[in-house]
Amino acid sequence: MAGNPLDLRIWLDKVRDLGELTEVNGADWNLELGAISELNVKKAVPPALLFDDITGHAKGFRVLTCSTSSPARLSTILRLEVERSQLKLVQALRGKPNQWQSGAPAYDPVFADGGPVFENTLAGDAVDVYRFPCPLWHEKDGGRYLGTGCMVVTKDFDSDWINVGCYRNMTHDRNHVGLNMIPAKHGAIQFSKYRKAGKPFPVAIVLGCDPLGYWISGIEIPFGISEYNYMGSIMKEPVAVVRGPVTGLPFPAASEIVLEGWVHPGEERLEGPFGEFHGYYSSESEPTPVVTVERIHYRNDPIVLGSPPAKPPHDFSYAKAVVRSAMLVDALQAGGVPDVVAAWAHEIGGARMFNVASIKQRYSGHARQAGHVLSQCGVGYYLSRYAIVVDDDIDPSNLQEVMWAVATRTDPELDIDIIKRGTGSKADPMSVAYRQKGFCSKAVIDACRPFDHLEDFPPVAEASRELQEKTRAKWRHIL
Repeated sequence: MAGNPLDLRIWLDKVRDLGELTEVNGADWNLELGAISELNVKKAVPPALLFDDITGHAKGFRVLTCSTSSPARLSTILRLEVERSQLKLVQALRGKPNQWQSGAPAYDPVFADGGPVFENTLAGDAVDVYRFPCPLWHEKDGGRYLGTGCMVVTKDFDSDWINVGCYRNMTHDRNHVGLNMIPAKHGAIQFSKYRKAGKPFPVAIVLGCDPLGYWISGIEIPFGISEYNYMGSIMKEPVAVVRGPVTGLPFPAASEIVLEGWVHPGEERLEGPFGEFHGYYSSESEPTPVVTVERIHYRNDPIVLGSPPAKPPHDFSYAKAVVRSAMLVDALQAGGVPDVVAAWAHEIGGARMFNVASIKQRYSGHARQAGHVLSQCGVGYYLSRYAIVVDDDIDPSNLQEVMWAVATRTDPELDIDIIKRGTGSKADPMSVAYRQKGFCSKAVIDACRPFDHLEDFPPVAEASRELQEKTRAKWRHIL
């Protein structure tokens, strides 16, 4: 079996056919790429942006942003039928993560003899990461970041486990980039073993491939399972990889750009600050490991895949929201909550801090049960600030409808439960006000009609759903 090389350009052709790719010429790497991308994702259906003729760079050295910011593009990334409705996409994804995980062992990556990634190679004094557009994304960033929508490939010290994570890479100079890994992440666990043994840590940084690679690298895959297997399970065919000549690490055969190198024992430099998923700079500059880049491989006319976090919505917040929403529905049902209609992990909370579920009320306490499970289930407990439950006439992804339900169907004294000392994060911007780091309180809001007053609760003053659909169909040209 030849395998799938995770070719970004094949995926871009599909995006062009969908009418969701905009090409931008002449932007500056210094703040303009970031500002244009940030404003773009605020559109109702933001296109992907392919930047070329970037200031200071030859034509053909490109940057792609906003790759995962629409339901149609995300469905193609996840190898589903093209779906332009986000709620239908969430429905299509229900149960899929469990299927992908159970199928992963059958899809070990396969090694190819070569691939487009080896069309060009820089070694020795020719190594220079500034050859590629390396944006300063935001004014307060601590430096230029080449690796944001990236895949960082590492190997366990005492086993064959290959991990692929999405860890940001700040550019320090022509042959050194930072490697910022949260201590609990799998790459950091692997790195700690090399550091304890006093050995150099091999690293391959993939700066562009099919967005499936970057997207899977940024979600929680169980310990010991390679992300390559997980990607293969989604595609129903193994990932085609090549072996790095410097590190021996596997990376996709059609990767756009790959940096190969080592983190040598004790080598650290100040990194950051950089924005977090919730939209704040929640940490200052701090020492992080540094990769000494020994070799760069790249395709002709290479494309850097950029995905910097910022105030939501940002480049990848939509993709996180969609998949986490599907997982929340599965988690609620697994937790014994019946008649769950839908859920949505809102982008305004970085797809973690503001979660909403809609239910068809069946018994007293049903809504409160759903709210507490939503707040504390395995998918939803981390840094979850608000868990809101609404009736099935409310679209949980529509913030205006949700807050209308909160405003009109709650009594604050009766309908808000507070959980103290819940799981927080050092990345929480509110941690500056907490005396005990790592904790946060959580609110469970029952925004459903009172169950004991379903029959006499005032009816809603709006056209019925049937009339709305009939009217939209007839008057589509103006609506």
